[in-house]
Amino acid sequence: MRHTPICLTCEKRAEEQRRRRPASRPADPEELKKAGNEQYKKGYFEEALRLYDRALALCPDNAACRGNRAAALIGLRRIGEAVKECEEAVRIDPSYGRAHQRLASLHIRLGHIEDAQRHLSLATPQPDLLELHKLQTVEKHLGRCMDARKVGDWKSVLRESDASIAAGADCSAMLFASRAEALLRLNQLDEADLAISSASKLDYSSSCTSDNKFCGFLANAYLFYVHAQVDMALGRFDHAVSSVDKARIIDQGNVEVVTMHNNVKAVARARSLGNELFNSGKFSEACLAYGEGLKHHPVNPVLYCNRAACRFKLGQWEKSIEDCNEALKIQPNYPKALLRRAASYGKMERWAESVKDYEVLRKELPGDTELAEAYFHAQVALKSSRGEEVSNMKFGGEVEAITGMEQFQMATSLPGVSVIHFMTPLNQQCCKISPFVNTLCTRYPYINFLKVDISESPAVARAENVRTVPTFKIYKNGTRVKEMICPSLQLLEYSVRHYGI
Repeated sequence: MRHTPICLTCEKRAEEQRRRRPASRPADPEELKKAGNEQYKKGYFEEALRLYDRALALCPDNAACRGNRAAALIGLRRIGEAVKECEEAVRIDPSYGRAHQRLASLHIRLGHIEDAQRHLSLATPQPDLLELHKLQTVEKHLGRCMDARKVGDWKSVLRESDASIAAGADCSAMLFASRAEALLRLNQLDEADLAISSASKLDYSSSCTSDNKFCGFLANAYLFYVHAQVDMALGRFDHAVSSVDKARIIDQGNVEVVTMHNNVKAVARARSLGNELFNSGKFSEACLAYGEGLKHHPVNPVLYCNRAACRFKLGQWEKSIEDCNEALKIQPNYPKALLRRAASYGKMERWAESVKDYEVLRKELPGDTELAEAYFHAQVALKSSRGEEVSNMKFGGEVEAITGMEQFQMATSLPGVSVIHFMTPLNQQCCKISPFVNTLCTRYPYINFLKVDISESPAVARAENVRTVPTFKIYKNGTRVKEMICPSLQLLEYSVRHYGI
């Protein structure tokens, strides 16, 4: 008889499935619950959940099974569903102390202080002292957070929000939104965006009733309120309008929501009108439109940057720089603001400042060819203004072949940065890395890329003590600053970028 060999991987997988699957498929709710408990203990929450579901299908009023199902949901980080399951358990059995205890723990994680207090008081035989301490700590920091927000102390809001989350309210969408609002007010826009994204991902809406409040806001109106602020600051005006509309629907009577709703709509209209006028070449009118938007939102970096573009077109270089400065105060290293300021500095022949901005941009956008060319021309202008030699500076081109010592010495003494690739055409590693060198030549056109075939130019190789290929040497303003033997592609590009700035 012919035997088919069994794949060991498949055999292991089958064994794992057999191990995870209950030995039998009992139809009794209690047996199903026990089987679910076994899977839960092993950390197989999905399998446990399926077994609890089967048990509840047979006996939907089993409070203990509801509680166990909630535990499995917690293991799967489905917090909102776990709350509902526990609530169903205590509806079935109001004296079910363990479900009250679990509800208290869940509400602490969600930052629902009053709900947590109520369920903790109903936990029997007595409340968990650790959970009680956790509740008290979260309540303390949450209270401080709200007090700080009332007076606009955003550093304290951030600190107390973080403390509340660390103390146990790690699933509170409102606290993450509070972090986002504080970060936004502290001009940390990227961090604010991350925080509000984290808040939006939390399972909040399914675990929140309409009368839950945070800082005077109804339900998740605060979440949308903060989202609108972050979206507006980052130029996502359509999203900002959508978010603030949702906040207004949820909490129509909230003064802060109404004010924000009016501001967002006004700013969005001003930005839209400004863009339309700018695209029509009506730069003075566009400038006024963006200014109207800034009256409603005076810390909007996008509007400042857009107005700077208008002023640049109008030849108002100084005012353009002022607007860029305002944008950069709010959002440091904002690429568009840096680019417009660098260009404005160039128009005013303030080349040192222009080059400085371009250098920051080169770090942020290393592969941008247009930026590289603008940077190169600013460097040339700066050197020329200082009386330095610029006739040998060139932008772009192909990798230049070096065939003699005199040519090598001349090339490496040029102003700027030169990268020399010592190679032989028959070497396998050289063949692999040469196309990447060509790519770098295109990607960093303001850098001189040279190659030396050591089999054809042994004198250059001896003078430079090159014995292994590929070898790379980087010269900056005539001085060797880096040598690499058989570098990785990542190291080569990093070095080129590092010394090229």
